[in-house]
Amino acid sequence: MRRLRPEETSLELGDRQFVIALARGLRVLQAFSVGDARLSNAELARRTGLPRPTISRLTHTLSKLGYLSPHPEGDGYRLEPHILTLGYPVLAGLGVRQLIRPMLEAIANNEGITAAIATRDGVHMIFVERIRAPSITALQQDIGTRVPIATTAIGRAYLAGLSEASRTQLLDEIRVSGLPEWWPQTKEAVEHEMARYADRGYCVGGDWNPEVNGVAVPLLLPNEVLLSIGCGGPRTRLSDERLEAVGERLKSIIHGLKKMPVGGL
Repeated sequence: MRRLRPEETSLELGDRQFVIALARGLRVLQAFSVGDARLSNAELARRTGLPRPTISRLTHTLSKLGYLSPHPEGDGYRLEPHILTLGYPVLAGLGVRQLIRPMLEAIANNEGITAAIATRDGVHMIFVERIRAPSITALQQDIGTRVPIATTAIGRAYLAGLSEASRTQLLDEIRVSGLPEWWPQTKEAVEHEMARYADRGYCVGGDWNPEVNGVAVPLLLPNEVLLSIGCGGPRTRLSDERLEAVGERLKSIIHGLKKMPVGGL
């Protein structure tokens, strides 16, 4: 049976305020990934699950608005820089990025790993800051890259920073977004990390990519925006033993920020 899409689910729940056309247009924009020079209407239809005629109308409209541009040879569309105007106000409002970046750079360079700041995007985390040590050749994700919440350190830290009610609601959204058979094991891993956070103050990951280790902590800003800051790297470089040390350094960043005046964030 075909899984209902978010807009269809909302209709079933009687959400008359939900604008399906807008949701579908955003799905087209979200279908682009890092490295996609251009995507054809056929590929966009495959990635979004929307009908080809619908995709044709959406890509035409998004091109007229400046968010996409057709390839000169008529084979597909590419994202235009104009799309950055959608995210810039959010990034500009996160002054904490400028405060934390030098601290994360120091960890990344000293350990030869990557560091990031992320916030929630549906059932994913999206990077709003990304620092990579010069020696790192893997983990090429950049600002705007999305990773799963339930199977990554930076996502689990976000869960740890939520109230119990909000965490339960988000976990339920994650559960219905994937295949039923993977949920029991994922839920168990998440619960294990919530216990680790209660005991040690940080969460770890590695389920998403077995070759990568990660550690992260939540950061609740004075304006109630919840972020996660974390570090990751190949297991050969970021061993389980090093995770604890890096986790403690991330915790020290959070403690230092809490001592700053509210206006500093």
